[in-house]
This record gives sequence, C-alpha cells and structure tokens, in this order.
Amino acid sequence: MVKVTIIGRVSDGMPLAQGPRLHEENNDVLTTYKKQAEFILKEISLQALPSSKMTILVDHHSFNYMVANGICYLMLCESSYPRKLAFHYLQDLQQEFERLDSSLVDRITKPYTFIKLDNIIGNIRKQYVDTRTQANLSKLNAHRQKELDIATEELSLITERRRRVEMMERMMEAHISTSPVWESKRLEIIALKWTPITILLVVASVLLWTGLILQDDFR
Repeated sequence: MVKVTIIGRVSDGMPLAQGPRLHEENNDVLTTYKKQAEFILKEISLQALPSSKMTILVDHHSFNYMVANGICYLMLCESSYPRKLAFHYLQDLQQEFERLDSSLVDRITKPYTFIKLDNIIGNIRKQYVDTRTQANLSKLNAHRQKELDIATEELSLITERRRRVEMMERMMEAHISTSPVWESKRLEIIALKWTPITILLVVASVLLWTGLILQDDFR
C-alpha cells in the first residue's frame, strides 16, 4: 500500500504536493515518514543522492523515488509491496504531472501549495491499493524476467553521512572564525577560495568511506 507520496522540485528541495491524507494511518507515524521523505528530497536537491531512481529502506518500509525534468516523484510503501508496481505508480504520477502547465511550478514559493496535484495523486493512488487487480497483475507480469536495476540503501546510512558532512563543515567554520591566521585580508581571500573545495573533498571522502563499507557488507 502507498502510504506517503510527495512531488517536489529538485532545484531547491521544495515539496509541491502530497495528496490526500490516509485516515487509517496513525498521524504521528505519518508525520515521521513525511519528515523522512522531505529529508530525502532535500538530499537529492543537494546532489547527495542520485538524481535518477533509488530505493531507500527504513523500518520494514521503502521509499522509492524517480527524478525527471527537475521534478522528484517519491513514495513510501511496505517493503513487501512490489517494487515494479511502486515505480509504475511514480511513472503514472509523472505522466499526469507533465500534462499540467509547467510554468506553475516555478511560481510556487510555499511547501505543499500545488493543490491541483492533490486530487491527481489521490486518484492514481487508488489504482495501486490492490496489487491483485487485473491491471496491476498485467504490469507485474510484463517483462517478468527483467529486474529493476535500481540502487538501494538504508536511510540510516544516508542520515549518518549527512551528520558527518555537517559536523565537518561546522568544525571548519569554527576553525576559520577563531584562528588569528585568517585575520589577514589576503589569507581571508584564500580561505574563501579554498574552503568550498576542501569541503567537497571531505564530502567525497565520506562518500568513498561509506561505499567501501557497503562493499564489505555485500561480500
């Protein structure tokens, strides 16, 4: 079952719409999942996650997302829900979204104010509640032997990676602001030039370190 859906703008991580709320789900639980979805959207906008397709695992559930033409389509479902159906759902959202006036997207300045999308999301979601309908079974059986080549990662690893990056950024900012060396105007210019590059190198090192850990886990 599709529990959370968010359509967001990748350029700044702005969530545009989320669809009708599910009444049968606990509000606190849904709020937690919604915050996690917003975090994932923000990570995509920061280029910390692939800007294509990905599955992210958390608490017997999975976030699935795809990015197309600067828009992220993201959903949460139980881990047992067929991943092929999940991405069919996202593709249907994309098709309906791209029929709308694209200029409206750039005008939105507040989260979840693209109200026109809410009913569209709700109507498409209804089609994917029952995985055993003829339409959904046909989607599952089409190209049955073809596996989805989509990266998968635990949400906990992503949040830990972000925590490490932010910690390194704070440490570097604190060092620059307290060190008397940087009181020189010339050195201040050098710092402004090289600090972003250093931060990128630190981020790359953290990503490489995480990749090595993942490789060890799958051996």
